[in-house]
Amino acid sequence: MSSVESDDKGGGPAPAGEQRTAGGPMGLWIPVLFLVAGLIIGLQFDLTIPETLARYTAVAILAALDSVFGAIRAELDDSYSNRIFVTGFVTNVVLAAGLTFLGDRLGVDLSLAAVVAFGVRIFQNAARIRRHFVESGSPPEPDSRT
Repeated sequence: MSSVESDDKGGGPAPAGEQRTAGGPMGLWIPVLFLVAGLIIGLQFDLTIPETLARYTAVAILAALDSVFGAIRAELDDSYSNRIFVTGFVTNVVLAAGLTFLGDRLGVDLSLAAVVAFGVRIFQNAARIRRHFVESGSPPEPDSRT
């Protein structure tokens, strides 16, 4: 590899200090593929979550959704990295489960903190994704200062 990393779309060098490791547009499809596979597998089996684990499952699902929406947003911003996605996913799930466990031990529903944090992040990422598609599909607005 040369000292100037090229981006995966062939549009020239990547910005200084930034290296794309996703392997092109295929990199985005990895989390989406696993999300769809997980949904299909989950819907095929009659799986009952015990009540004691229901909150842990809920925050883990929110952590996963946050990571997937973040990955989609990062790909649209041309900054997606599989390493960042995987480490972020694992970290989100472990922190959310740990917070829920700590709350159970203290007798406080700390899982609500994870639900609120992940909910806010999911909606922010969804808004950025929507904004990307709305702005890319419309012509630029004329400058009203002239």
